[in-house]
Amino acid sequence: MRVAVTGAYGFSGKYMARRLLDLRHEVITLTNSPNRSNPFGKSIKAFLYNFSEPHELEKSLRGVDALINTYWVRFDKPPHFTFAQALANAKVLFDAAKRARVGRVVHISITNPDRKSDLPYFSGKAEMEDDLKRTGLSYAILRPAVLFGKEDILINNIAWALRHLPLFGIYGDGQYRMQPIHVDDLAAAAVARITGEANETIDAIGPETFYYRKMVEMIAREIGSSALIIAMPPMLAYQGVRVLGWMVRDVINTRDEVRGLMQERLYVDSPPLGTTKLSNWVRASYRDVGRRYTSELQRRLDRVGGYRSN
Repeated sequence: MRVAVTGAYGFSGKYMARRLLDLRHEVITLTNSPNRSNPFGKSIKAFLYNFSEPHELEKSLRGVDALINTYWVRFDKPPHFTFAQALANAKVLFDAAKRARVGRVVHISITNPDRKSDLPYFSGKAEMEDDLKRTGLSYAILRPAVLFGKEDILINNIAWALRHLPLFGIYGDGQYRMQPIHVDDLAAAAVARITGEANETIDAIGPETFYYRKMVEMIAREIGSSALIIAMPPMLAYQGVRVLGWMVRDVINTRDEVRGLMQERLYVDSPPLGTTKLSNWVRASYRDVGRRYTSELQRRLDRVGGYRSN
C-alpha cells in the first residue's frame, strides 16, 4: 500500500512510519519540516503540508491508499501555531484527502474529546473528529491519553524535575487518573487499521491506570530521586511551573492542561489497547529517562534538527 503519515519525522509519526516500512509499504510524509534530520534517509518522500494551497495538498495525496493523521498542536503560541489555525488546517487536509480519493484515514485524537468543553485542546479534537466524519471517508479514530517512549516530553520532564530539583509540587492532592500508552503500541494500533471499511472509534490507553501522584512517586522511586513530593494548591504549583518554564525557555504545562488533567480527561473506563506498562518501561530506562530536559518549543520551532532520544 501507499500510506501517508503526517509528521513521520516527529514523535509518534516516526514509530508509525517505521512499522509501515518494516511491512514493506510505500510511505510518504506530509510535514512542515522537509529538511529535518530523520532516521529514514530517502526511504520516505516528504511533501509540504501546503494548507494554503489545497490543490497542491490534494496532488500530494493522489494515489495514497491510507492516511495516518497525527497533525495537531499542544497549545497556542502565536504567531507560530494556534488551535484555530490547526483546526482550519485539519479541515483542509481532510477535504484534500477526500478529493484525492484516499481509501481510509486513521486519525489520532485524544481521550474524552468534547465540543462543549471550555478546554480548546479537547473541544478542538472533537471538532476534528466531526470534520473527518463529515467527509464520508472510511475512518478509524484512535483516542490515546498520554504517550510515553524514548522521545516523549511529559514523562521525561517529570523525571528531569525529580532528578534536578529538591521539591516536586503536585497539583492539588494528585488523586486524578491517567492511562499512559507506549508510543509504539499506539503505532501498532494505527498501522493495523489502515485497511478495512468499518468506521470505528477506539480509546487507545495503556494497561496501567495511575493516580497522578502515584505515577510521580513511581518515577521517583525507579530513578532513585530523593526529591520531596508535596501537594500544593493547583494555582501555586502552576505558577512554580511557569517560573521553571521561563528558566528553561519552554512551556512546561499550560493552565488548560492542568485543568484537563485534574478533570480526568486522560482517563476512560475502557479496556486497554496497549500492552507495555509504564512502570516496566521506566524501570528499564532508569539510567536515561530525565537526564536531559526536552523542550516542546525547541522541537516545534527547529525545522532542521531531529527528535533526539531522552
